[in-house]
Amino acid sequence: MSASRSVLLIIGGGIAAYKVLEVIRRLKDRGIAARCILTRAGEQFVTPLAVSSLAGERCFTDLFSLTDEADIGHIQLSRSTDLVVVAPATADLIAKMANGHADDLASTALLATDKRVLIAPAMNPRMWQHPATRRNMAQLERDGILVVGPNSGAMAERGENGPGRMAEPPEILAAIELALAGDKPGGQRAIGFLGRLPGGNHAAAGGALAGRHVLITSGPTHEPIDPVRYIANRSSGKQGHAIAAAAAAAGARVTLVSGPVSLPDPAGVETVHVESAREMLAAVEAALPADLAIFAAAVADWRVADAAPEKMKKDGGALRPLSLVENPDILATVAQRTGGRPGFVVGFAAETQNVIDYARAKLARKGCDLIVANDVGGTGVMGGDANTVHLVTPDGVETWPTLPKEEVASRLVAHLARQIAGKAE
Repeated sequence: MSASRSVLLIIGGGIAAYKVLEVIRRLKDRGIAARCILTRAGEQFVTPLAVSSLAGERCFTDLFSLTDEADIGHIQLSRSTDLVVVAPATADLIAKMANGHADDLASTALLATDKRVLIAPAMNPRMWQHPATRRNMAQLERDGILVVGPNSGAMAERGENGPGRMAEPPEILAAIELALAGDKPGGQRAIGFLGRLPGGNHAAAGGALAGRHVLITSGPTHEPIDPVRYIANRSSGKQGHAIAAAAAAAGARVTLVSGPVSLPDPAGVETVHVESAREMLAAVEAALPADLAIFAAAVADWRVADAAPEKMKKDGGALRPLSLVENPDILATVAQRTGGRPGFVVGFAAETQNVIDYARAKLARKGCDLIVANDVGGTGVMGGDANTVHLVTPDGVETWPTLPKEEVASRLVAHLARQIAGKAE
């Protein structure tokens, strides 16, 4: 395989299998090669042709293939990779893993592998909560298996709702990146559970950000002119919310302070909803202390000094002048705290010109540790689904290619997890 990193992706038999096709596509975008095993049950939901077309090589299905098993193919599959990923990990596959069964290609490869294994459980809520599944998940935890999800929500079956939804592709991709980043030269660093333990609680230990409190701001702020009108920025909140989801997938306790957006709250994240910059600052300060603070919100720089109590009418007369005052600088306020400052503070800089120069100046002026800068001049970034960012630190600039915002989020979280781990050593 030509890619420097690779995963063996085992696709189980659940309706969530269709999401795995998106995972395969995005793995290729990141330069991570995927070899795939499709279980017999999985073939009821996605086809070997669809899987192999996206992966760029054949999809494996049969333990007793005369060609594949001539050189003990299941052993080679399970070991010629950097990580084994099971998605969806059905109740049946989890039971086989916990009890050491090996009656098909997937379970045999899992038993034969010497690599780290990450699973994304997916099943009916009652199956997830059944004592047998709880016992099996507890055994997998003892065995060091990594887990992302499951989430809670509506299920495929009508009227069914609760824990058991497979993690979304961005969450799975973030967990894969973190698991791959867990290797160190000369040895391995155990990562543990990356998502939620049985019952939906966040991991208390093990994930790349487990045991850490991550504070994130997202979206715009709305500064009222009158009860109808307001001053705002064009932020959709997509990037900040994606970062919150990626941090939760890394095992962190996440507090997301969000301005007005049309996005759902990320699963497993404590979300505080605010309107104005002053409300956002108050919510941020109430959420401290934090190990990592990421200020991705597009906070309005100014507000009207005296917002009108009633709607301002257009009556043909002279326009009422609007007197503007500066809003509090949330990033600088937190980054320059003399006590209780988060261990690592990240700011965002949306610029339309001189992106790097302005970001360097902002880094020095605000007192933060890193600025994530991007060019929003006519690119459709604000409100769009992709982003091109530059990581600006006192030591230099790292530029990433244009990526979906979910991928920017997972890469950024993995990068920051490494930075925090390095500071602690």
